[in-house]
Amino acid sequence: MLVKTFGSAVYGVNAITITVEVSVSGGEKYYMVGLPDNAVKESQQRIDTALKETGYKMPRMKVVINMAPADIRKEGSAYDLPIAIGILTSSNQIQPTLDLSKYIIMGELSLDGELKPIKGALPIAIQAKKEGFEGFILPAQNAKEAAIVSDLKVYGASHLNDVVDILHGTSSIEPLTLNTRDEFATHENHYNIDFSDVRGQENIKRALEIAAAGGHNAILIGPPGAGKTMLAKRLPTILPPLTLHEALETTKIHSVAGKLGSNIGLMPIRPFRSPHHTVSNVALVGGGNTPQPGEISLAHNGVLFLDELPEFDKKALEVLRQPLEERQVVISRAKYSIEYPASFMLIASMNPCPCGYYNHPEKDCVCPPGTVQKYLGKVSGPLLDRIDIHIEVTPVNFDQLSDNRKSEPSANVRERVMKAREVQTQRYIDTKGIYSNAQMSAQMVREICQISTAGQNLLKNAMERLNLSARAYDRILKVSRTIADLSGSADIQIEHLAEAIHYRSLDREDWAGN
Repeated sequence: MLVKTFGSAVYGVNAITITVEVSVSGGEKYYMVGLPDNAVKESQQRIDTALKETGYKMPRMKVVINMAPADIRKEGSAYDLPIAIGILTSSNQIQPTLDLSKYIIMGELSLDGELKPIKGALPIAIQAKKEGFEGFILPAQNAKEAAIVSDLKVYGASHLNDVVDILHGTSSIEPLTLNTRDEFATHENHYNIDFSDVRGQENIKRALEIAAAGGHNAILIGPPGAGKTMLAKRLPTILPPLTLHEALETTKIHSVAGKLGSNIGLMPIRPFRSPHHTVSNVALVGGGNTPQPGEISLAHNGVLFLDELPEFDKKALEVLRQPLEERQVVISRAKYSIEYPASFMLIASMNPCPCGYYNHPEKDCVCPPGTVQKYLGKVSGPLLDRIDIHIEVTPVNFDQLSDNRKSEPSANVRERVMKAREVQTQRYIDTKGIYSNAQMSAQMVREICQISTAGQNLLKNAMERLNLSARAYDRILKVSRTIADLSGSADIQIEHLAEAIHYRSLDREDWAGN
């Protein structure tokens, strides 16, 4: 008897429906075809034992399993459940009352029949609805994630017997319904950290506020213990809240990577990713034998924080250049090409020298001559060219640390950031793919960032006296436009330019003794 069940394969952040055809007939042996990987082939032993433990049996007949389309590689253990249901139905051990052709079934079986969570439940559910499936049966841990998709019956099962009962129509498990907007609003902007935790460093907070308002990449330069990491971790708390569309997009990526955790629906807050400096190119960008999103895609719609930037492998840093411009990653291999979104804010931190105390107000630098330049040279010019704001972080003195007065909370800063972003939304409403000042092209900078004659003179003098490089010109104009937006000014004023010039430390030719 031939039975068809339906599963799904995840490629990139999208899913492809897989038809699992099971035929049990006279003969012997177990055959699996359709380009399965080792994890799929090993399902025979898991299914055999799970069926015995739940009162069923593996047919001692000829079992042929075909997974179509056959030219797409099937990977992972999530096909255990559709294969098991196909075998039980084809061998007449169960007689489902539900129409199997209208349901996607996915789940990994443990040896006692328990269901283990899968990756990519959300994109699978989205594709199931798109193709007109009526429901989705999957492990209970992933049910909330899949229930985000409306008009799709989502059954969360904990055991193989639960799935059989659902198919027989005798289960007490009801389809999970989730009000996406209420779920999103309940957990929106719930952070355990806040800008008010930081003592002093008001000028650094101001710089990060500007970065958040314009979507600018930033780098923090300062000695150990000055608070660089603490400040960077609090940046998401002042960014505008995720929109429902952004939350869905972000959740899909984390779902595919298996990073959501159990019983989580939509991601309510912006992601903050901080990979260690030993991270490989593939882990940062994505890809691999089994394609997975990398750190830059996991930071989509959030912040990618690279602590101790010069310690990262130079090749790993260079692969950031294209995603920073294109805001997506294309992984191309001989047999596939996958696109992952990668629209993130890059925040980096670094010491000014290997010992960390160059230009320190109290401690002397012990680095040999030429070491500082060599250390800074690990970060290439093209990468620095994509970082708009350079912030010099100085240590906090005792009086500021011991001050018990509350600093300004993140909520207040976020209000100003959101107002500036609203101005930019209206400014770029007719420009596809541009939503913040940081994304302006060179031509748009010339059109939008008009400055007065006095402003031109200030900028010219600054570039000459501070020996600023040519690449600093557009960056200064972009940042000054953001500062003007924060102050509610329609035009870029002298004071806006002056503040923007202050944020180009690493472009000065005399910085670090150059």
